[in-house]
Amino acid sequence: MPPTTHRPARASRLLLAALLASAFVSTPAQTPRARDARRPSRPVSRRDEIERRIDQLLARMTLEEKLGQLQQLDGEANGNFRPEHVEMIRRGLLGSTLNVRGAQRTNELQRVAMNESRLKIPHLFAFDVIHGYRTIFPVPLGEAASFDPGAAERAAEIAAREATAAGVRWTFAPMVDVARDARWGRITEGAGEDPYLGSAFARARVRGFQGADYGAPDRVVACAKHFVAYGAAEAGRDYNTVDISERTLREIYFPPFEAAVEAGVGSFMSAFNDLNGVPASANRFTLSDVLRGEWKFDGVVVSDYTSVEELIKHGVASDGKDAARLALGAGVDVEMVSRLFNQHARALLAEQKITQAQIDEAVRRVLRVKFRLGLFERPYTDESLEAKVLLSPEHRAAARTLAARSFVLLKNDGGTLPLSKNVKSLAVVGALADDQLDMMGSWNGDGRAEDVVTLLSALRQKLPSTRITFARGCDVRCDTDAGFAEAARAARDADATVVVLGEDAGMSGEASSRATLDLPGRQLDLLKAVHATGKPYVVVLMNGRPLTINWAAENSHAILETWFAGTEAGDAIADALFGDANPGGKLPVTFPRAVGQEPLYYNHMNTGRPPDANNKYTSKYLDVLWTPLYPFGYGLSYTTFKLSNLTLSAARVPVNGRLTASVEVENTGARAGDEVVQLYIHRAAGASVTRPVAELKGFERVTLAPGERRRVSFTLTPKELGYYDREMRFSVEPGTFRVTVGTSSVGGLEASFDVVAR
Repeated sequence: MPPTTHRPARASRLLLAALLASAFVSTPAQTPRARDARRPSRPVSRRDEIERRIDQLLARMTLEEKLGQLQQLDGEANGNFRPEHVEMIRRGLLGSTLNVRGAQRTNELQRVAMNESRLKIPHLFAFDVIHGYRTIFPVPLGEAASFDPGAAERAAEIAAREATAAGVRWTFAPMVDVARDARWGRITEGAGEDPYLGSAFARARVRGFQGADYGAPDRVVACAKHFVAYGAAEAGRDYNTVDISERTLREIYFPPFEAAVEAGVGSFMSAFNDLNGVPASANRFTLSDVLRGEWKFDGVVVSDYTSVEELIKHGVASDGKDAARLALGAGVDVEMVSRLFNQHARALLAEQKITQAQIDEAVRRVLRVKFRLGLFERPYTDESLEAKVLLSPEHRAAARTLAARSFVLLKNDGGTLPLSKNVKSLAVVGALADDQLDMMGSWNGDGRAEDVVTLLSALRQKLPSTRITFARGCDVRCDTDAGFAEAARAARDADATVVVLGEDAGMSGEASSRATLDLPGRQLDLLKAVHATGKPYVVVLMNGRPLTINWAAENSHAILETWFAGTEAGDAIADALFGDANPGGKLPVTFPRAVGQEPLYYNHMNTGRPPDANNKYTSKYLDVLWTPLYPFGYGLSYTTFKLSNLTLSAARVPVNGRLTASVEVENTGARAGDEVVQLYIHRAAGASVTRPVAELKGFERVTLAPGERRRVSFTLTPKELGYYDREMRFSVEPGTFRVTVGTSSVGGLEASFDVVAR
């Protein structure tokens, strides 16, 4: 039996398919009228009814009204709309807004659309609901550390419920960019470095935002962004150029986006970056050939903020008119903030540089989403819901639970953690311990600092009988040791110390790339001052990216990675420090020893000269180990686990077959806890192209009581075993595969099997 193959579609094949389809036109005997005479008519589907209504609207719309549906403008940061929006909506010249929110405000604008515009097309309100609307959950990188897509789905569902109560029906999330370089600030917004993990969280977040039908009144239409390879920016510098092979695109950067399409995502956002010489917002290969041709996506593509206009600075457009031509021709439907479609489409039509069909198809996609949202039937928001829904006790409880599930225990020498609740005195050191704003992280929706529970306040509530002393020591970006003496004195006088270190929220996120990954300012010196007291202490990290924390890893007794954990961060961290929650998260991204290792990721190729400490002429560094400080998938627990009895369902599998791998996991410690069982594969020698040293192809987070044992199973299909060969065909090639099941990307139980041609 030959290998199963799938060759990705190309523009030429799409054109050929279209020509072939046009050749098989209906004969008179096959006309709809003839068919109707022979068989009873079928009920009209909702999809068909929507398309019929769109046809009717398109037939009535002027060119200006069509272009209005393709225009998105931003409101003010506080949620207010701008004065010009009212008149533009009245005239049908504005189809959606960004940042306008609040039930009363959105209803006010919507009444203009529904009562005063000619065609009564409802307005669509969009907002960046990234990791919560008012109730803020951990940053997405933290959510991914939970290795629990179900928890992320629940967070997105709550975010959608709150957003819709505030009139928002379109979120620019999830960000599903794979990010392998910790210098890139927006690594905090995604699921990390792995395409398999990223795909799982892409599906979960789309399901959470949209549900089974995003037309439900408490759901929003999601947006997969940023299409595509934005996370591969050179030097980790935001907005920078990207140059990668098509194989890397298809195997690393495409999968989470395709997973979002499979989950039914309603919109995509084109990225800022150029890709192999073509900017993403003018890239027909990605936006039309792949997205619409191969993946059959029928939703809306919106440009990122002014990215259509930025085609001029990229150097591919000579002016605004040219930029509009390129973006419309590539497949961008909605222009965010810049106004080039509106300004130049009429002239481009007259010059036959774009077609009316292109504009009509873009408008169709916008209207399709509005119909699917149910806006024509339910354009308004119930203004009584905001007070009931936003920041409800149920939502806060969910945020606290997910925050605790996102924490990663990096070090715990001698069972330092959890701390005893009977501690008589506790020192809390570091400005972040009492910083409400920074604990939410970047892109914090409509979150408010006053809603946030800080770690200091949570500890005081949890330990009412303990003497707690707080010393700032220094601010996150401090350049002075003025507060060190006070911090050291607090540590000397306490039975235990919690040192809170990391980044402020503005140091990760958009336009927040860093050339170093060390603790900012003089925070490391502050830690050393506490260490010098000789008293026991633990380190709590708050950050939006991996940091180089070599000294802390070598010298501290315990390190708990908490990311930016959101509204309930303080309570969740206090729960983990004192054993009311047992950390079970794993790193979704590799922690380097030095910034010079970046980009650093576990699923790298082996090279012809793999690293060898005993041979200089191999792939490594002179001044630092080539290995990570903490690998992908790593994380400890307050209990211990053992994996055993790895079994495979077969030793030989046909190329189109399936294989099940199963393993027993046992809690060998004294506490209940969570372990994430991870399955990796490696294609051994003989592949037609080089393959990564390991690829995550399955994971499951399990909760076990002390002494409890469970068998965990994973199924490998051609989807997991295949890859793109030299001819760029997706193939399952015969040969030997190694399976490794472990608790991180390093080590574990191993077995192998052969894929055979028949």
